[in-house]
Amino acid sequence: MKNSSQTSGLLDEVEGIVQGHRDGHGFVSRDDGEPDIYLPPNEMRAVLHKDRVRVRIVRSDRRGRPEGRVLEILERSNQPIIGRLLQESGIWIMVPEDKRYGQDVLIPKTATGTAKTGQVVVVELTEAPVLYGQPVGRVTEVLGEVDDPGMEIEIAVRKYSVPHEFSDACIALARTLPDKVRPQDRKHRVDLTDVPLVTIDGEDARDFDDAVYCEPMKIGKGKVAVPGWRLLVAIADVSHYVDTGSAIDVDAYDRATSVYFPRRVIPMLPEKLSNGLCSLNPEVERLCLVCDMVVTEDGEVSAYQFYPAVMWSHARFTYNEVAAILANTHGPEALKRKQRITDLINLHDVYQALLKSRVRRGAVDFETVETQIVCDEGGRIEKIVPRTRNDAHKLIEEAMLAANVCSADYIAHSKHAGLFRVHEGPTLEKKEILRNYLKATGVGLTISDDPAPAEFQAIAAATKDRPDAQQIHSMLLRSMQQAIYTPVNEGHFGLAFDAYTHFTSPIRRYPDLLVHRVIKAILGNTRYQLPVLPIPGEAHAKLSRRLEKGLAARLTETGQKPRKLSAETQAWQAAGMHCSANERRADEASRDVEAWLKCKYMREHLGEEYSGVVSSVTSFGIFVTLDAMYVEGLVHITELGGEYYRFDEARQELRGERTGMRYAIGTRLQVQVSRVDLDGRRIDFRLIPEGEGLLSRAMKDKEFLREGGARAAIDDKPGAPAARSTPRKISEPLARVSKSTLQSLKLEARPAALKNKDKGRKARRRS
Repeated sequence: MKNSSQTSGLLDEVEGIVQGHRDGHGFVSRDDGEPDIYLPPNEMRAVLHKDRVRVRIVRSDRRGRPEGRVLEILERSNQPIIGRLLQESGIWIMVPEDKRYGQDVLIPKTATGTAKTGQVVVVELTEAPVLYGQPVGRVTEVLGEVDDPGMEIEIAVRKYSVPHEFSDACIALARTLPDKVRPQDRKHRVDLTDVPLVTIDGEDARDFDDAVYCEPMKIGKGKVAVPGWRLLVAIADVSHYVDTGSAIDVDAYDRATSVYFPRRVIPMLPEKLSNGLCSLNPEVERLCLVCDMVVTEDGEVSAYQFYPAVMWSHARFTYNEVAAILANTHGPEALKRKQRITDLINLHDVYQALLKSRVRRGAVDFETVETQIVCDEGGRIEKIVPRTRNDAHKLIEEAMLAANVCSADYIAHSKHAGLFRVHEGPTLEKKEILRNYLKATGVGLTISDDPAPAEFQAIAAATKDRPDAQQIHSMLLRSMQQAIYTPVNEGHFGLAFDAYTHFTSPIRRYPDLLVHRVIKAILGNTRYQLPVLPIPGEAHAKLSRRLEKGLAARLTETGQKPRKLSAETQAWQAAGMHCSANERRADEASRDVEAWLKCKYMREHLGEEYSGVVSSVTSFGIFVTLDAMYVEGLVHITELGGEYYRFDEARQELRGERTGMRYAIGTRLQVQVSRVDLDGRRIDFRLIPEGEGLLSRAMKDKEFLREGGARAAIDDKPGAPAARSTPRKISEPLARVSKSTLQSLKLEARPAALKNKDKGRKARRRS
């Protein structure tokens, strides 16, 4: 493979992974981390999404993007494809749910299995596509009808290759585990059953990783003693039951994390462990690993120790319940929990101290709105509500942060290999974009060449009362990188910690389980040895390329030479990469399901009008988040009026060249829900200009319905040939229509307003 730059800036040949696009074209994500290579639709005929290819860059397209020609298909993706099985003119086809697969899959009659027309199926390819031929496959699994409750989750777990079935060996081993703590399990453990540890979680939580307890104490002796607190964070001791390399461990590593969907969780561990033996359920004995800390009035942890223990949870609290008790210690919630009120007050006091330390460090703390989808028993969305963080949430968060910092410090000082949770500062490119933006918006503050978290927090604090505060805070967040798991400690930028790891959730995160094993090895004066790990997958490789590119950029910026890693460190690096990649996979699957549910929800609100705020700006339009429903949709640039809009990257806004009209993050708008693409996970809004009358709006809606009526006439026309001109949705199959049929229907007789609108769009595209 040639890798030398030419004077034109193009490369001869490069390798990478094909990333299909719903509009028929695609891109090649390059192995060398350089900008993607554009593949036009004709080049996508013989390849599929996720194929590995070698391409030659032949030109730059009209947008300046490098355009490639596929020279060789190096490796076909073996991932099954999910879609809807249809029969057209006696031919069975599967229409992929993921529109990045730009072609239907032909299914021989003998390869349909028990599937019926209209059902959602999983297909394995038996013949790859060629330049003038479609791919061929066979049905391997029938998922059911498209409107079955939970179908969106069944699709997502297969679409993102999320492991959702435990191996037979794992299930068999889980059955052999005890139902409760046995006498032999208590050996060499501290007995904390008399300490009133409690759990504080959400109302819908089913597994409880952590319990907390706090009491005031004197730090030091005699006259020099100062007030402080003893804070205990007890974490479920999963490592006692899950042996390294066991069948349960292999499945847990493969998953690396639990995946959370509305109304369903795909756990990392079998239910006997996650909801039973390892869950710190109230009023039962459980094994735990404890971080026992001494916290000063200034919120500094002056001493800590780790030890295995056996505990008894004295109460299962919810966040809302604790917040209500702290707000009114004589209220109805407090009366039900009289014995625990003092303990909760002590926890709140130590939280206030830890908060002082956070402020002093300058840790980044942006207030963002998270949402919760509330579904009925059938899986249909009833409402979307904001998740509000109260003092109980923050109390537990600070206690967990303190335990995680102690864990990282303990591993670092022991010189034992382990995984740190590393969050690096912004890249050189992101720093420059942020500086330009802050300057363009007249903030009056900027960041240095080597910024500290306190600089970001200072900008957030200084702009919190500005009308565009949301826009500024959004840009501050976007300038930061994603956190990863790695054995090379580089600190946590956002939290302003020199060393940080994850210790507090071993039921749902594999890195936490590894940290527990390392801590117990240190306590036992031994060294934990990682098992032989499976070969990493595509997500690992993709993340690896991104990290290598980031490392190369940092080395260039600082002039340092790359460090040679030991074999042990390389093994830990592979484990960290795997966990980081699967964490992203879980997030993508969860977002996909939430997007599907929101689209289905918004289909019931087509034509309705809402107020909203611009949450993102791109060169092709603006994304608007509705105030009442917390749903985001696109107002395409063609809907913004009859003029040319230029995208200003520095200001993150679209500006009209003729009128100077500006659309930026934070701009308030009135929009109408105009279109919902369930399979593309896309919601389109129409902008309602200020002062547009009801009569004018009604006329536009009438034109919209007339246009839709014409399309319906085409779709219902009997005997239409089976050639398709536009992509079809999995949930809304349409009959295929040839160009000759379209011409025979004389569609040019549409309303003049629609024809003029089309002319305006074409003129803008040409400009």
